[in-house]
Amino acid sequence: MAEIKKILIANRGEIVQRAIRTIREMGKTSVAVYSAGDKNASYLKHADEAVCIGGAKSVDSYLNIPAIITAAEMTGCDAIFPGYGFLSENQDFVEICRLHGIKFIGPSVEVMEKMADKSKAKEEMVRAGVPVVPGSEGAIHSLDEGREIAKQIGYPIMAKAAAGGGGRGMRLINEESEFDQLFMSASSEALAAFGDGTMYLERFINNPRHIEVQVVGDSHGNAIHIGERDCSLQRRHQKVIEESPAILLNEETRQKLLDVAVKATKYLNYEGAGTFEFLADDKQNFYFMEMNTRLQVEHPVSEMVSGIDIIELMIKVAEGEKVPPQEEIKFRGHAIECRITAEDPITFLPCPGKVKQWMVPGGRNVRVDSHVYTNYDVPPYYDSMIGKLIVWGRDRDKAINIMKRALNEFEVEGIKTTIPFHMKMMQNDDFKNNNYDTKYLENYKG
Repeated sequence: MAEIKKILIANRGEIVQRAIRTIREMGKTSVAVYSAGDKNASYLKHADEAVCIGGAKSVDSYLNIPAIITAAEMTGCDAIFPGYGFLSENQDFVEICRLHGIKFIGPSVEVMEKMADKSKAKEEMVRAGVPVVPGSEGAIHSLDEGREIAKQIGYPIMAKAAAGGGGRGMRLINEESEFDQLFMSASSEALAAFGDGTMYLERFINNPRHIEVQVVGDSHGNAIHIGERDCSLQRRHQKVIEESPAILLNEETRQKLLDVAVKATKYLNYEGAGTFEFLADDKQNFYFMEMNTRLQVEHPVSEMVSGIDIIELMIKVAEGEKVPPQEEIKFRGHAIECRITAEDPITFLPCPGKVKQWMVPGGRNVRVDSHVYTNYDVPPYYDSMIGKLIVWGRDRDKAINIMKRALNEFEVEGIKTTIPFHMKMMQNDDFKNNNYDTKYLENYKG
């Protein structure tokens, strides 16, 4: 493959600023696209070129494939970096990039297709020898079939949308008398959210932890891992705090988990960065949940403990380079990421508006990924995340202390943010003692 010289970043917000930095450090040229709602974004000044692609609504801009392809061709880009969200896992977009001779920095359409439908992904992982949560073998086609399979699995069970994400199209069913109503409710929600009401069933894992493995594969059949992350602190199935490594795991389980993820990456002939997500129970058993065929929001914690620039590696792989040997990647210390959102720290309702003061923390081993600045207007049209605060320490206790210090330095005025929530969590005994699961915040009173 040829060297990539000019990259269009098909996204918005902090990931654009993050990608521009790596692209410039690699000596390549960056092109940012923006909507009418993001015309004052700070990163537009840092990109080598910037192109407006439409109105403020995502459907008119960041989801507008013709506008993005036109911008790429107009500026002479030979590659597109998708970031996360928006078109990052859109198979049509990947295929259109190929037809226009533009390299999509990510996996192939064929691999995306295998992993996009969660029931099909589960079937693939069974063939790859990856442990999966006991459940239906593929999609459920009728209520009668669902009830029968639920009896075989054993209650409680989870009904999940095959095309789901973000917690939508999911219901916990505790007993048979609830099955019909909750199953149909989840299917209806999935149909409205994703245009697909197809459902499958899984055994409910009580008090689970959400553990994921960062992988990178190349076009030569090689694959590596960049450690694992614990993403168990979630609100409405959305991650709020992530860390690496996952101290829940003993060394034997950790190595099994990492080996399984690398094996699955090779099985798929996966090219680019991806993440295998698992549920882990209190007996150190882990089960495949899904694969994200893109970069993750929480990728900085893996970078902090490994020293690897994951976006740089994605670009090199897209150019045809091989991933480095696994033994060359050394892991040290502990990293934590807090997602800073423009939300009320108690109700978590979005709070867009003008940022009157924005002072970020600094110091050794502190990183802030953000696109926000003083007098920036947080638009109401998009996700409420306005930044990520990432810290590194020699161990978890040190990382928590650094995070507390950094959060205390973080000054934001004019809008409400989740900084106070994160400060409470860093002082929370359950968090400090690693005593929580994915449902912890549902009952958290602050």
